[in-house]
Amino acid sequence: MLSWENASFKTLATESLNQGAVESDAYGGICQRAWVEINDRALTYNVQQIKSLLSAKTQLMGVVKADAYGHGACKVSQTILEAGADWLAVATVPEGIELRLAGIEAPILILGATDQPEQIQAIAHWQLQPTICTPQQALVFSETLSYYTEAMPVNLKLDTGMSRLGTPWQQAVEFVQFVQGLPNLKIASIYSHFATADDSDQTVMRQQHERFEKAIGLCGIRGKSFSGDIRLHLANSAATLTDSALHYDMVRVGLAIYGLYPAPHLQEKIDLKPVMQVKARVTQVKTIEAGTGVSYGYQFIAPKQMRLAVVGIGYADGVPRNLSNKMKVIVRDQLIPQVGAITMDQLMLDVSAIPDLETGEVVTLLGEVGKHEISAEDWANTLGTISWEILCGFKNRLPRVAV
Repeated sequence: MLSWENASFKTLATESLNQGAVESDAYGGICQRAWVEINDRALTYNVQQIKSLLSAKTQLMGVVKADAYGHGACKVSQTILEAGADWLAVATVPEGIELRLAGIEAPILILGATDQPEQIQAIAHWQLQPTICTPQQALVFSETLSYYTEAMPVNLKLDTGMSRLGTPWQQAVEFVQFVQGLPNLKIASIYSHFATADDSDQTVMRQQHERFEKAIGLCGIRGKSFSGDIRLHLANSAATLTDSALHYDMVRVGLAIYGLYPAPHLQEKIDLKPVMQVKARVTQVKTIEAGTGVSYGYQFIAPKQMRLAVVGIGYADGVPRNLSNKMKVIVRDQLIPQVGAITMDQLMLDVSAIPDLETGEVVTLLGEVGKHEISAEDWANTLGTISWEILCGFKNRLPRVAV
């Protein structure tokens, strides 16, 4: 498949439309301004690496919420299912419907809470699997589904210490028995979520694990095996890489599928390959004199005569404005500094080191070129945030190109 770096606009238009390489937008998916490249081979490799950690009885749920962490949910889902994933997880009902409309038939768990009748009816129609967090929510589901002939598979969420969604683990027995006694529902799985699995200090994670074990034991579901048709799952990416005792019947892996590590100390556990690269083109090159202000607010004043390149990507595309004057990009295998305030659709570079730079040349914002690599972790560390937020920030107006 062609990369946009070395193909003409006409060739790219033909290849993209014929092969479906670019997700469609209002212009047929063709854009020369900026784009995101998704490496399908890296996705497949990461799934295979993760599965190598799992026993034959442990299934892999690929977390593809938030448009697969900005990677493109439909294409990513198809790729990871072909590579060996068994389930998918999304956050909302519309995210699940989008996958069904794309022809995906695998089980899809909705991680978020839903309790509106129209949502419940949509879940039933599209054969999605909801998360049930409270007895009250379970009752609404059962009453709404009174006219359906088949019981809906539901997944019970226990709160073992995240203090987010879920019934308190101490009430697990009553919760499970209540749902089992309702018509129109059948329990497909029981699960919880770690709050600190990416921390090198495992104290809280171990406490949550103990609480989960106690809860499922009191419910008559013991060990790491199926109890009838009820699955148990607890591990996110970090926990999956940390300890096989946390794997149970299924693991829920998001970040690691996309080639990033939940924490530096987990890098030795598995080899992963980043899936995403973010690229844009130079739209204008100019010379500015010493003392010239650049961009809004004149956060940068040229200290001398310099060459300035304007690049067609900005904070509306997912490049955080707080990276202004703090980030570098890769141009012609050189690290080039960004200068001035990042604007909604554009940013500026000091390209004095490349005096013959031309309009149309490719700028790599995230990715690896030659000896240089810029990662989502680099941006996250600069901003004091996490790589998840960086990945999810890339907006839909950047076409996703499979490479």
